Amino acid sequence: MQLTDFLTTDRIACNVSAHSKKRALEELSELISHDQQSISATDIFDCLLSRERLGGTGIGFGVAIPHGRLKDSDHTTAALVQLNHGIDFDAIDNQPVDLLFALVVPEQATEDHLKILALLAAMFKDDKLRSHLREAKNPDQIMQIIRDWQHHS
Repeated sequence: MQLTDFLTTDRIACNVSAHSKKRALEELSELISHDQQSISATDIFDCLLSRERLGGTGIGFGVAIPHGRLKDSDHTTAALVQLNHGIDFDAIDNQPVDLLFALVVPEQATEDHLKILALLAAMFKDDKLRSHLREAKNPDQIMQIIRDWQHHS
């Protein structure tokens, strides 16, 4: 399984200004929905926000992985946002979050969902990778960093 199967450069945003968790989730929802015919940004936002209410998705090291299952979706989709400054995201280490990787999967995709979350957790534990993602200037650079990490892991 490759992250690049469901993350494309048009769903990556760099140097984004978001001053709250809500605004960051809206940004991610807009990125995910822009090329979806049957799913709106509002549907995605509601899905991500519902999951956040169950427990924060800030995994530490300045990273959050908001995720959820969508009833009307038939495929996995992701977005990545690099913020220009960290925001409070209720992370487990209480540190501000500046890298967000959102994941939306079909409602019935339980096993795939867990495999992808495990892959993301492993990826974001890599200090060097996080540093490179923060230094990236555009979506193409971010995609290459992810491709390189997957190739070598």
